[in-house]
Amino acid sequence: MQSETDFRDIPPEQALFVLDMKGYSQIRECRMSPVRGDLDDILAHVFSQSGLADEWADGRPYKDTGDGAIFVLPTARMWRLVDPLLGNLDQALARYDRDRLARTPAIRLRASIHVGPLTPDDHRGNAINDACRFVNSDLAYAGMEAAVESDAYVAAIVSGAAFSRTVGAGRSDRLSESHFLPATAQVPGKPSFIESAYIHVPGVPPANIARHLPADPTGQQRDGTPATSHAPGGPTQGSAAPKFQFNNTNVGTVAEHVGTIHQPINFPSA
Repeated sequence: MQSETDFRDIPPEQALFVLDMKGYSQIRECRMSPVRGDLDDILAHVFSQSGLADEWADGRPYKDTGDGAIFVLPTARMWRLVDPLLGNLDQALARYDRDRLARTPAIRLRASIHVGPLTPDDHRGNAINDACRFVNSDLAYAGMEAAVESDAYVAAIVSGAAFSRTVGAGRSDRLSESHFLPATAQVPGKPSFIESAYIHVPGVPPANIARHLPADPTGQQRDGTPATSHAPGGPTQGSAAPKFQFNNTNVGTVAEHVGTIHQPINFPSA
C-alpha cells in the first residue's frame, strides 16, 4: 500500500545551473534579442559538446530570465556542468568574440552550479533561491573582474555541496581542486546569506582571482572557507528569497527558445 504524501516530505534533489549575462542591460534595445539568440545557439552547441545533448533536447524545466536562464537537471549529470561544460562554454564564447561584428557586444557570463531538493512540479525550494544568490554574489562579480582582466568569458560559482559531489569526489577529468578558489559568498542587502563556495574562471589561476575578492570587515580578503560560514551547500534561513514561477507560461523545451544563428559562429567539427 502506497503511503500518503505529506507537504513536509523532502522532495528529490535536482542540479541547478544559473547563467547571467554581463552588461546585458547596457546593450542597445535593438540588439538585445539577436545577442540573446546567439547565446541560446552557443548553449545548444556546448550542451551537446559536453555530453548533455539529451538534457537539452528533453527540454528540462528552466526559466528564461532575459539576461540569462535557470536550468534544472538530474543530479546524476551534474558533474558534466562543472567539467567539461564550463571550459567548453568559455572556449565557445571566446570564438564568438573573435568572429563577432564590431557593433555586436561580447558575451560574458556569471554562472552558478548548485544542488538541492526542489518540488517536482513547480521547482520551488531554497536550492533554486540560493543558486540565484550565488550568481549575484560578490564572489561572482569578483570572478567576472578576473575574467575580464584575463580575457576569459565565464566566472562560475560552485556551491560547497555541488563541489563536494563533483570535483571533490573525483568526477572531473580536466579540473582538480587546484583550479578552484574556496571563498565565502555574500549578497549585498542579504546579510543572512553567507555560504561556502568555490570560484572557477577557466584558464585563470585562483591566485589571480583572489586579488579581486572583496575584503571582510577586518580588511582581510575573504579567500578560504571561514568557520563562520554555513555548512557547504546548507540552506540559508530567514532571508527574503526571490521566487521563480515555473508554469506553462515559463516552461517549455529549451529548443523552442533556440533561434537561428544571427551572425557567423564557428564551431569546431566533432
